[in-house]
Amino acid sequence: MLDIFEHTRFTMVCQTDSGRVRDHNEDVVLVNGSVGLAVLADGMGGYNAGEVAARVAVDVVAEGAIQAVEDARSNGKSLTEADPAIGLSRAGLVLRDQILRANEAVFEAALNDPEYEGMGTTIVATLLTGRRLVVAHVGDSRCYRLRNGVLMALTRDHSLLQEQIDCGEWAEDAAKNFPHKNLVTRALGAERYVQVDIAGHVVEPDDLYLLCSDGLTDMLDPPEMAALLKGNGDLEHKVTSLVQAANEAGGRDNISAVLIGVSAEPAVKPAVMRKRKVA
Repeated sequence: MLDIFEHTRFTMVCQTDSGRVRDHNEDVVLVNGSVGLAVLADGMGGYNAGEVAARVAVDVVAEGAIQAVEDARSNGKSLTEADPAIGLSRAGLVLRDQILRANEAVFEAALNDPEYEGMGTTIVATLLTGRRLVVAHVGDSRCYRLRNGVLMALTRDHSLLQEQIDCGEWAEDAAKNFPHKNLVTRALGAERYVQVDIAGHVVEPDDLYLLCSDGLTDMLDPPEMAALLKGNGDLEHKVTSLVQAANEAGGRDNISAVLIGVSAEPAVKPAVMRKRKVA
Protein backbone atom coordinates (compact mmCIF):
# COMPACT_ATOMS: atom_id res chain seq x y z
CA MET A 1 0.00 0.00 0.00
CA LEU A 2 1.27 3.46 -0.93
CA ASP A 3 -0.13 6.66 0.61
CA ILE A 4 0.67 10.13 -0.73
CA PHE A 5 -0.04 13.52 0.85
CA GLU A 6 0.89 16.63 -1.12
CA HIS A 7 1.15 20.05 0.55
CA THR A 8 2.58 23.31 -0.75
CA ARG A 9 5.32 23.21 1.94
CA PHE A 10 6.06 19.48 1.94
CA THR A 11 5.11 16.10 0.50
CA MET A 12 4.72 12.93 2.55
CA VAL A 13 4.57 9.43 1.12
CA CYS A 14 4.62 6.05 2.84
CA GLN A 15 4.74 2.45 1.75
CA THR A 16 4.76 -0.87 3.60
CA ASP A 17 5.38 -4.38 2.27
CA SER A 18 5.45 -7.82 3.89
CA GLY A 19 8.75 -8.69 2.19
CA ARG A 20 9.65 -12.01 0.60
CA VAL A 21 9.88 -14.26 3.68
CA ARG A 22 7.19 -13.24 6.19
CA ASP A 23 3.63 -14.35 5.49
CA HIS A 24 2.06 -11.30 7.12
CA ASN A 25 2.99 -7.69 7.80
CA GLU A 26 3.55 -6.50 11.37
CA ASP A 27 4.64 -2.99 10.34
CA VAL A 28 2.12 -0.15 10.51
CA VAL A 29 2.66 3.30 8.97
CA LEU A 30 0.61 6.49 8.95
CA VAL A 31 1.08 9.96 7.51
CA ASN A 32 -1.22 12.92 8.08
CA GLY A 33 -0.26 15.88 5.94
CA SER A 34 -2.83 18.22 7.48
CA VAL A 35 -0.91 18.28 10.78
CA GLY A 36 2.56 17.26 9.51
CA LEU A 37 2.60 13.94 11.36
CA ALA A 38 4.31 10.68 10.38
CA VAL A 39 4.34 7.50 12.50
CA LEU A 40 5.96 4.12 11.80
CA ALA A 41 5.83 1.08 14.10
CA ASP A 42 7.45 -2.34 13.72
CA GLY A 43 5.58 -4.90 15.81
CA MET A 44 6.94 -8.04 17.42
CA GLY A 45 5.43 -10.97 19.27
CA GLY A 46 3.47 -14.10 18.51
CA TYR A 47 1.35 -14.62 15.41
CA ASN A 48 -0.54 -11.38 14.69
CA ALA A 49 0.35 -9.97 18.13
CA GLY A 50 3.10 -7.80 16.69
CA GLU A 51 0.68 -6.27 14.22
CA VAL A 52 -1.76 -5.61 17.06
CA ALA A 53 0.93 -3.86 19.10
CA ALA A 54 2.00 -1.74 16.14
CA ARG A 55 -1.58 -0.83 15.23
CA VAL A 56 -2.45 0.13 18.81
CA ALA A 57 0.69 2.27 19.08
CA VAL A 58 0.15 4.10 15.80
CA ASP A 59 -3.54 4.70 16.49
CA VAL A 60 -2.91 6.07 19.99
CA VAL A 61 -0.07 8.35 18.88
CA ALA A 62 -1.94 9.60 15.82
CA GLU A 63 -5.22 10.28 17.63
CA GLY A 64 -3.56 12.21 20.45
CA ALA A 65 -1.10 14.11 18.28
CA ILE A 66 -3.70 15.17 15.72
CA GLN A 67 -6.01 16.41 18.49
CA ALA A 68 -3.16 18.30 20.18
CA VAL A 69 -2.17 20.06 16.94
CA GLU A 70 -5.78 20.97 16.14
CA ASP A 71 -6.34 22.28 19.68
CA ALA A 72 -3.16 24.38 19.48
CA ARG A 73 -4.25 25.86 16.17
CA SER A 74 -7.73 26.70 17.42
CA ASN A 75 -6.26 28.37 20.52
CA GLY A 76 -3.62 30.25 18.57
CA LYS A 77 -0.70 28.50 20.29
CA SER A 78 2.63 27.65 18.71
CA LEU A 79 3.96 24.13 19.06
CA THR A 80 7.50 25.34 18.34
CA GLU A 81 7.77 27.18 21.67
CA ALA A 82 9.98 25.44 24.22
CA ASP A 83 9.14 24.55 27.80
CA PRO A 84 12.21 25.90 29.68
CA ALA A 85 11.67 23.52 32.58
CA ILE A 86 12.36 20.41 30.51
CA GLY A 87 13.97 21.76 27.36
CA LEU A 88 11.39 20.36 24.95
CA SER A 89 9.16 22.17 22.49
CA ARG A 90 5.41 21.74 22.76
CA ALA A 91 5.61 19.51 19.70
CA GLY A 92 8.21 17.37 21.48
CA LEU A 93 5.97 17.14 24.52
CA VAL A 94 3.07 16.07 22.32
CA LEU A 95 5.03 13.21 20.76
CA ARG A 96 6.56 12.13 24.07
CA ASP A 97 3.22 12.09 25.88
CA GLN A 98 1.42 10.21 23.11
CA ILE A 99 4.18 7.59 22.84
CA LEU A 100 4.01 7.08 26.61
CA ARG A 101 0.24 6.62 26.31
CA ALA A 102 0.82 4.15 23.49
CA ASN A 103 3.30 2.21 25.62
CA GLU A 104 0.76 1.93 28.42
CA ALA A 105 -1.95 0.80 25.99
CA VAL A 106 0.26 -1.94 24.48
CA PHE A 107 1.48 -3.03 27.93
CA GLU A 108 -2.07 -3.30 29.29
CA ALA A 109 -3.31 -5.18 26.22
CA ALA A 110 -0.49 -7.72 26.57
CA LEU A 111 -1.13 -8.03 30.31
CA ASN A 112 -4.86 -8.65 29.96
CA ASP A 113 -4.99 -11.00 26.96
CA PRO A 114 -2.94 -14.25 26.95
CA GLU A 115 -2.88 -14.20 23.14
CA TYR A 116 -0.92 -10.95 23.24
CA GLU A 117 1.53 -11.88 25.99
CA GLY A 118 5.04 -10.65 25.19
CA MET A 119 4.00 -8.43 22.27
CA GLY A 120 5.65 -5.10 21.69
CA THR A 121 6.64 -2.65 19.02
CA THR A 122 9.29 -0.16 18.06
CA ILE A 123 8.15 3.30 17.00
CA VAL A 124 9.51 6.37 15.26
CA ALA A 125 7.39 9.49 14.80
CA THR A 126 7.95 12.96 13.43
CA LEU A 127 5.95 16.17 13.72
CA LEU A 128 6.67 19.03 11.31
CA THR A 129 5.77 22.44 12.75
CA GLY A 130 6.90 25.59 11.01
CA ARG A 131 10.58 25.17 10.23
CA ARG A 132 11.23 22.51 12.85
CA LEU A 133 10.91 18.75 12.70
CA VAL A 134 10.61 16.90 16.01
CA VAL A 135 11.71 13.25 15.96
CA ALA A 136 10.76 10.77 18.70
CA HIS A 137 11.66 7.10 18.77
CA VAL A 138 11.86 3.90 20.80
CA GLY A 139 13.69 0.83 19.46
CA ASP A 140 15.50 0.40 16.16
CA SER A 141 13.14 2.00 13.67
CA ARG A 142 15.05 4.98 12.33
CA CYS A 143 14.88 8.49 10.93
CA TYR A 144 17.40 9.82 8.40
CA ARG A 145 17.87 13.21 6.75
CA LEU A 146 19.23 13.76 3.25
CA ARG A 147 20.61 17.30 2.94
CA ASN A 148 22.93 18.55 0.20
CA GLY A 149 23.50 14.97 -0.92
CA VAL A 150 24.56 13.71 2.53
CA LEU A 151 22.49 11.09 4.36
CA MET A 152 22.61 11.43 8.15
CA ALA A 153 20.95 9.30 10.83
CA LEU A 154 18.89 11.42 13.23
CA THR A 155 18.14 8.53 15.59
CA ARG A 156 20.32 6.05 17.46
CA ASP A 157 19.10 2.47 17.79
CA HIS A 158 18.05 1.13 21.17
CA SER A 159 19.54 -2.29 20.45
CA LEU A 160 22.10 -4.79 21.72
CA LEU A 161 24.14 -4.21 18.57
CA GLN A 162 24.30 -0.44 19.15
CA GLU A 163 25.38 -1.02 22.75
CA GLN A 164 28.16 -3.30 21.53
CA ILE A 165 29.26 -0.69 18.99
CA ASP A 166 29.19 2.08 21.60
CA CYS A 167 31.41 0.17 24.01
CA GLY A 168 33.84 -0.85 21.27
CA GLU A 169 33.03 -4.54 21.36
CA TRP A 170 31.83 -4.61 17.76
CA ALA A 171 32.89 -2.63 14.70
CA GLU A 172 30.14 -0.65 13.00
CA ASP A 173 31.26 -1.75 9.51
CA ALA A 174 30.79 -5.40 10.57
CA ALA A 175 27.25 -4.88 11.91
CA LYS A 176 25.61 -7.10 9.29
CA ASN A 177 27.40 -10.11 10.77
CA PHE A 178 26.34 -9.45 14.37
CA PRO A 179 24.45 -12.57 15.56
CA HIS A 180 21.74 -10.76 17.55
CA LYS A 181 21.37 -7.51 15.65
CA ASN A 182 17.56 -7.50 15.85
CA LEU A 183 17.44 -7.62 19.66
CA VAL A 184 16.15 -4.28 20.91
CA THR A 185 16.80 -2.91 24.38
CA ARG A 186 13.72 -0.66 24.36
CA ALA A 187 10.26 -1.29 22.96
CA LEU A 188 6.71 -0.18 23.59
CA GLY A 189 4.84 -2.71 25.74
CA ALA A 190 7.90 -4.36 27.29
CA GLU A 191 7.54 -2.47 30.59
CA ARG A 192 5.00 -0.13 32.13
CA TYR A 193 7.31 2.85 31.53
CA VAL A 194 9.67 3.45 28.63
CA GLN A 195 12.16 6.21 27.91
CA VAL A 196 11.46 8.10 24.69
CA ASP A 197 14.31 9.79 22.81
CA ILE A 198 13.27 13.16 21.37
CA ALA A 199 15.18 15.67 19.27
CA GLY A 200 14.28 18.80 17.33
CA HIS A 201 15.84 19.76 14.00
CA VAL A 202 15.71 22.92 11.91
CA VAL A 203 14.25 22.15 8.49
CA GLU A 204 15.90 23.53 5.37
CA PRO A 205 14.43 23.83 1.86
CA ASP A 206 14.95 20.66 -0.21
CA ASP A 207 15.52 18.47 2.87
CA LEU A 208 14.37 14.87 2.50
CA TYR A 209 13.54 12.83 5.60
CA LEU A 210 13.25 9.04 5.74
CA LEU A 211 11.53 7.02 8.47
CA CYS A 212 12.00 3.27 8.14
CA SER A 213 11.77 -0.10 9.86
CA ASP A 214 14.74 -2.44 10.18
CA GLY A 215 13.38 -4.47 7.29
CA LEU A 216 14.83 -1.73 5.10
CA THR A 217 18.07 -1.01 6.95
CA ASP A 218 18.94 -4.70 7.38
CA MET A 219 18.82 -5.13 3.59
CA LEU A 220 20.34 -1.83 2.43
CA ASP A 221 23.30 0.06 3.87
CA PRO A 222 23.29 3.90 4.10
CA PRO A 223 25.20 4.48 0.83
CA GLU A 224 22.67 2.32 -1.04
CA MET A 225 19.75 4.19 0.50
CA ALA A 226 21.39 7.53 -0.23
CA ALA A 227 21.88 6.62 -3.88
CA LEU A 228 18.20 5.77 -4.27
CA LEU A 229 17.10 8.93 -2.45
CA LYS A 230 19.34 11.10 -4.64
CA GLY A 231 18.15 9.42 -7.84
CA ASN A 232 15.70 10.78 -10.37
CA GLY A 233 11.96 10.66 -9.87
CA ASP A 234 9.40 11.97 -7.39
CA LEU A 235 8.95 10.76 -3.81
CA GLU A 236 6.46 8.10 -4.89
CA HIS A 237 9.09 6.60 -7.18
CA LYS A 238 11.81 6.86 -4.54
CA VAL A 239 9.85 5.17 -1.74
CA THR A 240 8.87 2.38 -4.13
CA SER A 241 12.50 2.01 -5.22
CA LEU A 242 13.61 1.62 -1.58
CA VAL A 243 11.10 -1.14 -0.92
CA GLN A 244 11.88 -2.90 -4.19
CA ALA A 245 15.62 -2.78 -3.52
CA ALA A 246 15.15 -4.25 -0.03
CA ASN A 247 13.09 -7.07 -1.51
CA GLU A 248 15.67 -7.70 -4.21
CA ALA A 249 18.34 -7.92 -1.50
CA GLY A 250 16.39 -10.71 0.20
CA GLY A 251 13.34 -9.11 1.80
CA ARG A 252 13.83 -11.10 5.00
CA ASP A 253 11.51 -8.89 7.05
CA ASN A 254 8.58 -6.54 6.61
CA ILE A 255 9.70 -3.34 4.89
CA SER A 256 8.25 0.10 5.62
CA ALA A 257 9.36 3.59 4.68
CA VAL A 258 8.06 7.14 4.95
CA LEU A 259 9.52 10.02 2.95
CA ILE A 260 8.98 13.68 3.82
CA GLY A 261 10.18 16.10 1.18
CA VAL A 262 10.41 19.80 2.05
CA SER A 263 9.61 22.33 -0.65
CA ALA A 264 12.40 24.46 -2.07
CA GLU A 265 10.20 27.53 -1.48
CA PRO A 266 8.08 26.59 1.55
CA ALA A 267 6.54 30.02 2.17
CA VAL A 268 5.63 31.09 -1.37
CA LYS A 269 2.23 29.44 -1.82
CA PRO A 270 -0.78 29.23 0.50
CA ALA A 271 -1.04 25.99 2.47
CA VAL A 272 -3.39 23.69 0.59
CA MET A 273 -3.22 19.94 0.97
CA ARG A 274 -4.61 17.16 -1.14
CA LYS A 275 -4.44 13.41 -0.67
CA ARG A 276 -4.09 10.55 -3.11
CA LYS A 277 -4.11 6.88 -2.23
CA VAL A 278 -2.67 4.32 -4.60
CA ALA A 279 -3.15 0.60 -3.99
